[in-house]
Amino acid sequence: MLKERFDNVREMKPLVHNITNYVTVNDVANVILACGASPIMSDEPDDVADITSICGGLNINIGTLHKSSIEAMNIAGKVANEQGHPILLDPVGAGASTLRTNTAVSLMEELDLSVIRGNISEIKTLALGSGTTKGVDADIADKVSEDSLDEAVKFVKDFSKNSDAIVAVTGEIDLVSDGNRCFVIRNGKAEMGLITGTGCQLSGMMTAFVVANPDAKLEAAAAAVCAMGLAGEIAWNRMEEGDGNSTYRNRIIDAICNMNGDTLENGAKFEIR
Repeated sequence: MLKERFDNVREMKPLVHNITNYVTVNDVANVILACGASPIMSDEPDDVADITSICGGLNINIGTLHKSSIEAMNIAGKVANEQGHPILLDPVGAGASTLRTNTAVSLMEELDLSVIRGNISEIKTLALGSGTTKGVDADIADKVSEDSLDEAVKFVKDFSKNSDAIVAVTGEIDLVSDGNRCFVIRNGKAEMGLITGTGCQLSGMMTAFVVANPDAKLEAAAAAVCAMGLAGEIAWNRMEEGDGNSTYRNRIIDAICNMNGDTLENGAKFEIR
């Protein structure tokens, strides 16, 4: 199931427009290249309409907002909708400030989104209109655990139906749902949290997977989550004495670069509910 989704990215080499945050923009570009796709980065309002029109999908990340980038997100999103291209929204830090929350909610209301990806607190903020997000990390009370899994699966399914988008909640246990089915994914390493931007990288890669698999977007989104988590596992096993989080970041990107559909199929840890 997941092998085909990954192989399609390598074969199609989709071009992805990223309006993403400047803390992680280089890593997002590199991980998109690593999975076989191509990135373009632009957040200038006078530029984004042309850029979006030549790309297959749009990744919107609100991590470092400013008035100009918000304008660009709306322009690019409308062009993507007009052309029927998938849009992914990554509501980084929604709930941490009024600007972030209002921007994310507005984008969700104004644009036809294909995927919404965030941590559980960010997603709950969009679903409920309020939240307790602390920076860009999930509030501890909201973390998905084995004890809260049934409740979390129901919540993600319900929000997917209400938003008419695939919803991907990432954390200790990852959930990806289209409202009917939910992938429960257990790939990854806790140490990935020591790196700034693994979520941003995943959003860029997930956009490429969805573009390359237009008839299987749920499976594509789940495949991207499994691939990132598996890369974290592979990279951690290759760490040596003296290596730190910078090396770990690079090893994760290298693991994606060297991954293929068979590696993903054999290493993915998921169930469907």
